[in-house]
Amino acid sequence: MNLNWTPKERAFRDAVRAFVAEKLPADIRDKVVRHQRLDKDDYVRWHLALFEQGWGAPNWPAEHGGTGWNAMERLIFEVETYKAGAPRLLPFGLTMIGPVLLKYGSDDQKARLLPRIVAMQDWWCQGYSEPGSGSDLASLTTRAERDGDHYIVNGQKTWTTLAQYADWMFCLVRTDPQAKKQSGISMLLIDMRAPGVTVRPITTLDGGHDINEVWLENVRVPVADRVGEENQGWTYAKYLLGHERTGIAGLGHCYRELEVLKSLCRHHQTGDGAVADDVRMKDKIAQVEIDIAALEMLLLRVAAAHDGAPGPEASILKIRGSEIQQQLARLQMEAAGPEAWAYDPRWMTADETHDAPDRDPAFAMGAGYLDMRKTTIYGGSTEVQKNIIARMLLGL
Repeated sequence: MNLNWTPKERAFRDAVRAFVAEKLPADIRDKVVRHQRLDKDDYVRWHLALFEQGWGAPNWPAEHGGTGWNAMERLIFEVETYKAGAPRLLPFGLTMIGPVLLKYGSDDQKARLLPRIVAMQDWWCQGYSEPGSGSDLASLTTRAERDGDHYIVNGQKTWTTLAQYADWMFCLVRTDPQAKKQSGISMLLIDMRAPGVTVRPITTLDGGHDINEVWLENVRVPVADRVGEENQGWTYAKYLLGHERTGIAGLGHCYRELEVLKSLCRHHQTGDGAVADDVRMKDKIAQVEIDIAALEMLLLRVAAAHDGAPGPEASILKIRGSEIQQQLARLQMEAAGPEAWAYDPRWMTADETHDAPDRDPAFAMGAGYLDMRKTTIYGGSTEVQKNIIARMLLGL
């Protein structure tokens, strides 16, 4: 970040750097920088360290337990923590359902749920996608039928990230099957320990288990756990997706992976010397640095213009951030060369590398490259984002 910061912003940046240097556990930092898998305890430990500092909810207003930071402070915090090797703050509670509850939730929901999100007492997951409803989310078929003071929910959700750890799921359900598809949807908050909720793992090609399918069989959900009005869930869903897509832009992630790329270039060789000395690689790194700087400026403009509540411009951020993350992964593979070709799944688990402390981090590049392919699909595919931009920004 090369900005003309004010003295206050520089002091804030220095405070963030000092905090991370002191409080980020070294084992978590090493996992993140080496692209190894994090477990639940890693996320919780880091979040609790931030919570104790009063930084548990960087994007929230102070009156609800947040920091009250402005757009620039939030940006500095994200970039500095990511560059130092901190894991991401889990978005599902903090930057997805949290803002929805702040805007649309009942007083009871705010008092009951928001403090537990900030203190990491509840882990949330997202119940949006279904086997036949991904990019066309409004075609979802999970049903919720009213039964007195409860809904009876039946259906299936898929690609549910980290649902194996979750206490709650914010879920889109169809409450009026006769209405046009966007108009008959409601948003429910579902206790993952309720009878009838079943989580089944989906194992990815690298042997990881980040995603799941969730089955809902006659699950009773109190009407008090519906967000806002019945059949108005599409409004809340779009509001949530704006926050999700801004987060997917991953500016802090881009800055950190740029440093990983430069490190790989310094430590790996071509036929004529270090990769860092290759003119073509220098050009590619310069271009991606320009792209990251442009993404940063766009992110600041969107955040400032909408006071933290993203509009359709979030689709531009999502597209560019996804593309840059994929470009960084490609360049890391290119810099690592043959060492990145053969994927070694043992490298992804820290306790499997104790007998090989000198193993080159390039062994994780293959998994990282493949993992980044999903960024232009999840949160709304690039094609969907372009349609949103065409309709809502260009008026086509």
